[in-house]
Amino acid sequence: MSELTGARFVLAVADLAASRNFYIRVLGFEEEAIHAPGWAFLRRDAVRLMLGECPDAPPAGTLGDHAWFAQIEVRDIHSLYEKVRGAGGTILAELAERPWGMTEFCLRTIDGQRIVFAELTA
Repeated sequence: MSELTGARFVLAVADLAASRNFYIRVLGFEEEAIHAPGWAFLRRDAVRLMLGECPDAPPAGTLGDHAWFAQIEVRDIHSLYEKVRGAGGTILAELAERPWGMTEFCLRTIDGQRIVFAELTA
């Protein structure tokens, strides 16, 4: 059977420098050694982001329910939650155990996308 070995998300962002800084400062991503004009390539563990500067694209925050782009599973979600809060990240749903067996919180990115971070409840 095939194996899924990671996740890569391609996101349109209005201000590449500001968005790059957000993912590094708030979520602990690091810049990869890939360079292309108008793009930033970031990684943290098995998750990769490709941020493409699109200043004329509709802001994700205006898309309502369509502003979701990922649910990322985490080990030690409490630590990540405290890091995000301490770095000034915008929490849309506080850390809580959910009836579907996950402990989750939801973050809004600087561009208005929504990310759910989740850990299996023990």
